[in-house]
Amino acid sequence: MQAPTDSGNPLVTAFPAELASDAEAVLAVMPAARLQPLASFSVVVAGRQVSIPGRLYNDEPPAEAVASLSPRRRQLLHCLYSRHCDGVVRQRHLEKIVGSTDPWVVPFVVQLAGEYVVEILVVIREALRDLSTPGTRGHLAYGQFVVDNPAFFARTQRRVVSYWSCYHRGAYASFQGYPGCTLLDLLRAAASDRAGRPWPNLAPAGGRVHGYC
Repeated sequence: MQAPTDSGNPLVTAFPAELASDAEAVLAVMPAARLQPLASFSVVVAGRQVSIPGRLYNDEPPAEAVASLSPRRRQLLHCLYSRHCDGVVRQRHLEKIVGSTDPWVVPFVVQLAGEYVVEILVVIREALRDLSTPGTRGHLAYGQFVVDNPAFFARTQRRVVSYWSCYHRGAYASFQGYPGCTLLDLLRAAASDRAGRPWPNLAPAGGRVHGYC
């Protein structure tokens, strides 16, 4: 595993080293941050360690600045703004990338699966339904990411259950009916095929939520 890119801007390290120049070009059109990025998390992407911000506090760039970027650079911009402090902004940019199977996009989507905005969970669930079909690009990309990041995915599973238990039981009395449950099932199925063994299920059986929230 290779270390993160050595860059003066921590947002560059959210992507593999070969995308550093593209990331720098994206940062050049982004307004200055009101606050420093919050609580980055590290994952492995295609054998390289990256460090992704937990929250981003930059305003969105003007539409003409975004349009001036190449498709790849726009993709990186949407990845970064999927970490924005405003949930509406996160969802808007997620919708631009959730259909991609590029490996550096995957951790941004999986991180959002472990957060509390149920509308975002629905967007991801609907976009990733082909994860249940072995051999599809999404099945391979997401399965490999989970296999390469078992601790990160274990934490994601626990967070999905905790947010359901704390905030969404009124709308979803059973965890099995919660969009995050279906999404975890899809991710575990993809990981199980890549690993050649059943992937651990950390979700509660029935209504049990011991140890959560």
